[in-house]
Amino acid sequence: MDTTALAGFLCTCLGGYFAIMNPIANTPVFISLTEGDDEATKKAVARNSILFAFALIAVLSFLGMFIFKLFGLTLPALRITGGIVLFMIGYQMLQGSGSEVHTPTDDDIKSSREARLSVAISPLGIPILAGPGTIAVAMGYAAGFDLIHILLSLLAFGVMCGITYMCFQGSEEIVEHLGQNGINVITRLMGLILATIGIGMILAGLDTNVHTVIAAIS
Repeated sequence: MDTTALAGFLCTCLGGYFAIMNPIANTPVFISLTEGDDEATKKAVARNSILFAFALIAVLSFLGMFIFKLFGLTLPALRITGGIVLFMIGYQMLQGSGSEVHTPTDDDIKSSREARLSVAISPLGIPILAGPGTIAVAMGYAAGFDLIHILLSLLAFGVMCGITYMCFQGSEEIVEHLGQNGINVITRLMGLILATIGIGMILAGLDTNVHTVIAAIS
């Protein structure tokens, strides 16, 4: 197995997950959702949200092919659909606003504050950490590949989960040092990367379909 190719795949996964999860930009959201909680509660929320997001992505990564067969999906179709989702999220981030599919509603925030620790599941775990974009990236990386690619994808996601956890733990310091302008700049940069990854997924899906049609005609 080509080590260089695997290393390149791992780097691609790291870049994709970092852009879609955007740990630094999500830090102010964590602060707002845990406002008024004690330190123990904040740590529990951060830990539980990360574990929930990782478990969800792991299950979807390993069951990706089963889901494909169950619903009659194809890898090119997933790549095109996932690419469109990522492009839309990235485009909204480029405009300086969070994506609606990764942003909790007012009702979500209100109910989560009332339940305190339940904020770790919703809206923090899903849709903020493991939203539609993250799921599309994970299944796109896992589908059509062998076990080693799935494990590398999960390794990359695990690294991003670790970075996100550290950002949540040092949330107050990060916001204080970067300020809102710094966070906005990072959000736009991540949006550009995410939109580019989305276009790449769309082109890969279209290219596969074109080759399939040509092969069928031939």
